[in-house]
Amino acid sequence: MNKIHLNFSFIVSRVAIMQVSLPALKAFESAARLGSFKAAAAELSISPTAVSHHINKLEHRLNVTLFTRSARKVTLTELGKELAVATSQGFQSIRAAIEKITEKDKQINVTTTSSFAALVLIPALQAFYTLYPESKVNITSGESIDTNNFTLPIRLGETDKQSSMDIIKVEQFNLFCTAHAATQFRQAEQITIYTTDWKNSSLPSVPLQAWLELNGLQNKQVQVKHFDQELFGIQQALLENAYVFCSRTLTQGYLKAGVLTELNTHAICSELCYYIANKAMHLSRQNFMFIEWLEKLLKE
Repeated sequence: MNKIHLNFSFIVSRVAIMQVSLPALKAFESAARLGSFKAAAAELSISPTAVSHHINKLEHRLNVTLFTRSARKVTLTELGKELAVATSQGFQSIRAAIEKITEKDKQINVTTTSSFAALVLIPALQAFYTLYPESKVNITSGESIDTNNFTLPIRLGETDKQSSMDIIKVEQFNLFCTAHAATQFRQAEQITIYTTDWKNSSLPSVPLQAWLELNGLQNKQVQVKHFDQELFGIQQALLENAYVFCSRTLTQGYLKAGVLTELNTHAICSELCYYIANKAMHLSRQNFMFIEWLEKLLKE
């Protein structure tokens, strides 16, 4: 047995340095497992002659006999048995790795702000799953950027500081409220507007004052209240039948559902945008489908 082990070690070393083809090893593994060149040919969708040719070439390369041939069957030699164990384990490991990679490729990991997750992504996920039922989207909300190349970091940032290739939506702001509050806007002497004072102080301010001037409302009595996330301002405006000055992106779901109304005022462009940091580095097949779907969603 020691002699066989030494001989097989020699074979393995020879395989490592010789140009043994993968099809030849696959043909050998299949024939060894099934005990038949014909059965191996059927499994591999090639001819029995091709299987025989691969194995003959492998034996010639290694200068050993792997099978004992007879008229009706083939039988592994002792060296053939050892190589069969090694190739079986090797191909099983390869199959397991491919399955793991394929399964991982179906999962899309996204990190984004809490507001974008709650108001845009999560409500729209069912539509994505309808198009791509085998995919799985894992969303983590937070303000820090994930630098993992397998994770899509969707962030809010300053437009001028981002690559144009990374930007997925430039933000516009307007005033939103319930349908009832919309009818009272012009007549009300004083109104309460909820808006955002960003937790990230490096972000440009919400353009509320510029919006008031654009719409000739700079003299209107306005009480401004702030949250550090747009999500909270929207929720509070709904609770109090008040007004919220925020991005069009985050309100599109509420608008479609008829929960919010966009006032008949001029929206204003901001210095803010949603972007995917280093987008070109994240274009796996699944991520590409998700980004393409997301960009269409944000254009609606």
